[in-house]
Amino acid sequence: MAETLNARFASARRNAILSEFGNLNADQLEAVAATQGPLLLLAGAGSGKTTVVINRIANILKYGRATDSSDVPADITDEDADALEYLALHPDPEWRKQRAPLMELEPAKPWQVLAITFTNKAANELKERLARMLGADVALDVWAATFHSMCVRILRRDVDAGGVWTRSFTIYDTADCQSLIKRIVKDLELDEKSFAPRQVMSAISRAKDEGTSPEDYADSASVAKDLRRRDIGRVYLEYSRRMRSANAMDFDDLIMQTVRMFTQFPHILQKWQHQFRYVMVDEYQDTSKLQFRLVSLLSGGHGNICVVGDEDQSIYRFRGATIENILGFDKQFKHTRVIRLEQNYRSTETILNAANAVVSENSDRLGKKLWTENGAGEPLSLHIALDERGEADYIALQMMKQQRAGLAFRDLAVLYRTNAQSLQLELAMKRSAIPYRVYGGTRFFDRAEVKDVVSYLAVTANPDDDVRLLRIINNPPRGLGAKAIETLVEIARAESLPIYEVLRNVLAYPELSRSAAKLASFTEIIEGFREKASTLRPDLLYDEILRGSGYIDMLDAKPSLENETRKENVLELKTSILDYVARNPDEPSLSAYLDEIALYTDMDKSDGSDDCVQLMTIHSAKGLEFPVVFVCGAEDGIFPGQRAIGEPEEMSEERRLCYVAFTRAKRKLYVTAAKQRMLYGKTMNNPPSRFLDSILGRQRE
Repeated sequence: MAETLNARFASARRNAILSEFGNLNADQLEAVAATQGPLLLLAGAGSGKTTVVINRIANILKYGRATDSSDVPADITDEDADALEYLALHPDPEWRKQRAPLMELEPAKPWQVLAITFTNKAANELKERLARMLGADVALDVWAATFHSMCVRILRRDVDAGGVWTRSFTIYDTADCQSLIKRIVKDLELDEKSFAPRQVMSAISRAKDEGTSPEDYADSASVAKDLRRRDIGRVYLEYSRRMRSANAMDFDDLIMQTVRMFTQFPHILQKWQHQFRYVMVDEYQDTSKLQFRLVSLLSGGHGNICVVGDEDQSIYRFRGATIENILGFDKQFKHTRVIRLEQNYRSTETILNAANAVVSENSDRLGKKLWTENGAGEPLSLHIALDERGEADYIALQMMKQQRAGLAFRDLAVLYRTNAQSLQLELAMKRSAIPYRVYGGTRFFDRAEVKDVVSYLAVTANPDDDVRLLRIINNPPRGLGAKAIETLVEIARAESLPIYEVLRNVLAYPELSRSAAKLASFTEIIEGFREKASTLRPDLLYDEILRGSGYIDMLDAKPSLENETRKENVLELKTSILDYVARNPDEPSLSAYLDEIALYTDMDKSDGSDDCVQLMTIHSAKGLEFPVVFVCGAEDGIFPGQRAIGEPEEMSEERRLCYVAFTRAKRKLYVTAAKQRMLYGKTMNNPPSRFLDSILGRQRE
C-alpha cells in the first residue's frame, strides 16, 4: 500500500512541477526534468536550447531533484497525492505556491549551480532571463560565466596555494603576450622572421591545451630531434619564467593553472566540487581538451553534469575545439542520458531539408534530424551568375525585391566563406544604394592593409596628399624614427609646404641630415611609381607598387594566419581595379579609379540608419538568425575551400559550416555561385559546390 502511494505521489509531483513549464515540447520537458547524473542534450539549430537551459536551472533551484527521483517524504498522505494530481491538471499560481513544499526535494542554492557559456553575452542573457523568472537576487548568485571568467574567480581565491602566483596576478591580453614573445625571441638570438610572435604563441597555446609543460615540451623536442620545436621550447620556457616573475597569466594559463591547481591540491578541488552540485556547459561541441579536463574535475563530486551542444555546429577546430568531446561524452561519463532536441522553431521545412541533406553526409555524427511544424515555406533559390560582379548584383536585386515586399534591410544577411568576398558585395550594395554593415569585422576599404596600399596609389596620383603620405612613409618600416617624421612635419608646416616638397629637397634641411638618405630613398620610390603611372594601366601599376613598396615582402617575411589574410585582402583589391579597367577600357586612369572608390567609402558615413543589410562570414553568423539569408560563393574551391577537398576531417567541418549557414535563415534561403570568379587577383573557373549536389539529390528523393 505504501509503495503504491509513494509511486503515485512521485508521479504526481513530477507532473505537477512540469505543468509549470507547459510551454515546452515533450523533449524539452524531458530535458528540464532530468536533473541527476550525466546528461547530453543534443540541441539542433533553432530548437530552443536557451529556453531549456533557463527552465532546467529554474527547476533545480525551485524543486531540486524532485522531477528525477522516486524519493518521497515519510509522512505523505493520500490527500497530498490528490493535491498534486489536481495541480498537474489545473495549474493555479496560488495553489502552486501553497503546495510548493510538497514538490521540493533538496532544492539547490543559486551558488551551487555552475553554468558555463562561451560568451559574456550568453552569460548575461542567462542571468537576465533567470531574474525575470526567479528574481534578481537569485539570478545574480548563479555562477553563469565563461570558462575564463570562472577560472579567474576560482584562482583569485586559491591560486596562492601553489606559491608561484599571488591572488593579485595580472592577465595579459594577446598583444601583451606577443610583445613579450618578441622580446624573448630577440634575447635568445633567434631569427625574428622565422619565429613570428603569433606563430610561437599559437604553438605555446596548443601545448597548454594538451597540458604540456614547458619542460616536457622541450624534452619532447630533444627526443624527436626537432630543431624548430626545440627553439620554440626554449621560448616557451623563458616565456613561462617571465610570466611567473611578473605574476601574470595569459588566457590559456587561466584554464591550465586552474586544472593544475586542482590536480596538485585535492582539498581545493574537493571544496569546489562540493560547492557545485550542478554543472552545465553550453556549446559543448566547441570545447577544447583542456576545457574538457576542467569540466570533468569540477563535476566529479556530485556527478550532475549536463552538456548542451550540437555536433553538427562544431566549426571552430582552428581555435582548438575538438568534436570528440561531444561525440565521446557518453563514453567518458557512465550512465549518460541522451536527449535530442530536433524540433526547429526557426526555419521552414525547405531550409531544414537543405541543411540536413548536406550535413547528413558526415560520418562523425550522433544522429539527429531537424524537423519543423512551420511548413514548407518558400522554395530554395539557387542562382549561378557569370562572374562575382553578376553574383553581387543578383543579390542586391533580390534584396530590393524583398524590401519592396515589406521586409526591412535588417532582415537580410549575406554570408560568405572568406572576408575577401565582401568587396564585390559592398560595391553592389553601394550601386543599389542599399545600406549595409560588415558584421564582426571591418569593411573592405576600411581594413588597415587596404588603406595602406590605397595610400600608395593616392600618393602616386597626388604626392601632396599629406595624410596618405604619412601613412606609408615608414610602412613597410624603413628605419625612420618618430622624431625624424615629426621634424619633417614641423618643417612642412613652418614653410607652408606639402610634406612631399620638403622630401624632394631634403638636403636643404640640416635638421633632417641624419635621416636624409632614408627619406630620399622613399622619395625615389614614389617618383618611380609616378613615372610608371603615365604609361601603365592602373592594374599593372598596382603590381609595380606592391613589388616596389616592399609591402608584400613585409607580409611574407612574417608568415602567420593574420598576415596571410592581410595579403589576401591586398591581392583582392586588384580584383576591384581590374573590374574598373574592364568597365573603362578606353581611358582607364588611376585618378578616376581613386575617385570611384572614394565615393564608395564616403557614402557610408552619411547613413546613420540601423536598418542595414548584414554582411558577415559564416563563422561570425553562428548564433544569429535572419528572415532571409544569402549564402554566396557556393563553388568548389571557395565553399568548400580548396584545402578541404580531399581531406575528410576538413570536409566534415565544411559541411557543418554549410549546415550553420543554411540554418541561419528563417523564411527564405538563397544560394549563389559564379561560373567565373576573380579572387586575390586571379581568375578562377570553379565548378558549382558539391553541397549543391547534396541539396538537389535530396530534393529528387
